[in-house]
Amino acid sequence: MGTEERGRTTRDAVDRAPSFISSQVSVLAVNAPVARPSRRFPWVLNGSSMGYGLRRATPPIFRRFRTAVEEEADFGHGFVLISVLLALGSLVWFALPYDVGIAKLAPLLCVFGISVLLCRGRFAAWRPLAVAPVIFVGGMLLAAVETARLDTVILDGPVTTNLRGTILSREQDDRGRWRYLVEVDETSRPRLRRPPSKATLLARRRHEGFPVGTTIEGKARLSPPSGPALPDLNDFAFDAFFKGVGAVGFFYGSPSQAPGAAEARPDTSLFAQGKALLAAARETVGGRIRETVGGDTGAIAAALITAEERAISRETVETLRAAGLSHVLAISGLNMVLAAGTFLVGARTLLSLVPGFAERLPVKKIAAAGALVMVLLYILISGGAVSALRSWIMISIMLIAVFFDRVSISLRNVALAGIIIIAWTPSAVAGPGFQMSFAATLALVAGYARWREYRMREQERVAGRHRWELASNFAIGSVATSLIGGLATAVYAAAHFHRLPAYGLIANVLATPLISVLIMPFGLFAMLLMPFGLEHYPLMVMGQGLDWMLAVARYVASFNGEWVTGRVGTGGFVLAAFGGIILCVLRTRLALAGAALIVFGGAAIAFEQRAQRPSVTISEDGQLVGLITEDAIATNRTRPPDFIFSQWQRALAAANHVAPAVESAPSSAAKPSPRDRQPSTASVAEILSSAKTGGFVCRKGEWCVGRSQEGWTIVIVEEPELFPALCEAADLVIAATRRQLPTCKSSRALIVTAETLRGSGAIEIYADRTQSAAPPRLRIVRSFTSTERPWQRHRRYNWRSNDFSTEEGTF
Repeated sequence: MGTEERGRTTRDAVDRAPSFISSQVSVLAVNAPVARPSRRFPWVLNGSSMGYGLRRATPPIFRRFRTAVEEEADFGHGFVLISVLLALGSLVWFALPYDVGIAKLAPLLCVFGISVLLCRGRFAAWRPLAVAPVIFVGGMLLAAVETARLDTVILDGPVTTNLRGTILSREQDDRGRWRYLVEVDETSRPRLRRPPSKATLLARRRHEGFPVGTTIEGKARLSPPSGPALPDLNDFAFDAFFKGVGAVGFFYGSPSQAPGAAEARPDTSLFAQGKALLAAARETVGGRIRETVGGDTGAIAAALITAEERAISRETVETLRAAGLSHVLAISGLNMVLAAGTFLVGARTLLSLVPGFAERLPVKKIAAAGALVMVLLYILISGGAVSALRSWIMISIMLIAVFFDRVSISLRNVALAGIIIIAWTPSAVAGPGFQMSFAATLALVAGYARWREYRMREQERVAGRHRWELASNFAIGSVATSLIGGLATAVYAAAHFHRLPAYGLIANVLATPLISVLIMPFGLFAMLLMPFGLEHYPLMVMGQGLDWMLAVARYVASFNGEWVTGRVGTGGFVLAAFGGIILCVLRTRLALAGAALIVFGGAAIAFEQRAQRPSVTISEDGQLVGLITEDAIATNRTRPPDFIFSQWQRALAAANHVAPAVESAPSSAAKPSPRDRQPSTASVAEILSSAKTGGFVCRKGEWCVGRSQEGWTIVIVEEPELFPALCEAADLVIAATRRQLPTCKSSRALIVTAETLRGSGAIEIYADRTQSAAPPRLRIVRSFTSTERPWQRHRRYNWRSNDFSTEEGTF
């Protein structure tokens, strides 16, 4: 029954019914004049409900809204929203300051599930609203289960020890140094009470790399994975926890093979043997590619096949990032679609050339089966990153659909891939790989679906095809793909990396034909011919394409068009992200609500960028302190560590660095003895008088002093004997030394020590403008409001008492 027929039938029934009954009738017709809720969507009013039996004409805006909601339901987009709600539930669980365990979430899930079962009969229309909390809590439960099944031990603090372990995997960087992932078997001198199960260790001295499975030993410096460089930035300890890595560090010198390692009993489990076989195959393939092509070109070629990126020089990586081509290095949809499509078309063409073969057998399905095996081998040898896993799931569904003569490139395909990944590894939802990969894919699938509908309407209106239509479609497709993908991932790139390439569209338009025609197809040919030793010429063609792509990247990067966005606020990011999802998923005018959310999100981000910036930043170890000015960061280090300081620069949108003025220390003959190190009142006044606004003055190994824009006097104490006198005259004292500090008698200063930073992580200090004091009071923003989460608990461990302290450091 059509919409108009349903409307006439319903209106006739309403006209015959009494007024007190007709006021309760649910109307499905589009133009029904009765003011009642819809049977399918009772939360959508058909008109005014004032007065029983009062019939009024439905306002046009409500009528159009109701129609749009019913049309969206007919499209079946509820399945797409399942993955969104699961991801949202997982993100909320990970963002909580404390654990909500399985014992609490499971009963809650049961309660919401019962509410869904109770939505029957006349309440059945409310079932979609009842299902949403079930899916949301299900996402939280998945995150809790994944965390509970992991037993990753994260090292509590830096330590130097003798380590013995088994190599699980290895990579060689651009300087020829080996980085090993080691399963820790034993530590000694000192023996760690809480040794990490796995550690990533760099051998800084060149040596012949040890193969996977070898037991090695050596003196190593271990440190826990670092926390956020500033509040709301990436927590590397979170990523390490879910990868099972509890420490990072380096070997002093070169490691050596442990005595008796050759007689060690290997792991005979099928999973371990398969993993070792894949690691060896991955390393062999990457080594042969780098040996054939050579240089950064060979390193990029190997990265496109095996995902090993450490062999690419840092300059080349920065060039690709500045040009907006860094996504090429990640094995994602573009790489896998080109590989699968090349194999599918090539195999189908070759089989069709066999006389009589295509008439007797389904050539297309045979080629699809071969492509399915090929993409499986690709995902296995590439290491299984989130973007690659998502692409593999989607392409596998598409190829399986060929067996049933179905087309499966749709939003449901994207949603199914998301559900599988979230169910397997919910922690991936918090990473940029998951978010950017799905955002780009969702936008491309939705964009091309609407373009396809438009083209179908145009073909019905205009008969015939232009002879240049194929070339024009390829050109338009390249530009559209780059534009849609760039716009869809822009807010995620700004939120995670705080910068955007200004000319990325130009680089992608120029590089896409090279990737589609030369790089990925000939890379596939090389892999197919490698077992026969015939990969040389295809790799050379692939290398030539990569050389041209690097030339494009260098040309675009020379424009210096990178936008440093600064830190993106949570509110604006959430609005823009959900606006993009709504805009892609919905097909009616309701999609305009997504566009409105994107506009509001962009405005919120712009407003937050103009909001108050921190005055002082302190790293989590207290060794780096920054004074923030309009366009610069003044630090207490002449050469601040690049890993932390580069994140500060991008997050605070401050490109310049102001180095400290270094005073020469007194001669050794004039240095006081440790007993007389306590400075006099005159020397304290002299130290404080040397402070300058917007910069530091330092004496190496003793102190640094500076003054903020608000007039705060900031002192960094490196010599504990200077602490009592300096803390009485300053507004902020940072003493990150691990030695015992004397007592400070004054309560005026805010004191930051290594112990307080261990519980808070990196901190920012703002001026409290709500107070009328001059200078304004200091307001602290911590990276962690609590250290209860499993990836943070190591901060509370006390190795002396071998327990977890219940008290956190306070300011």
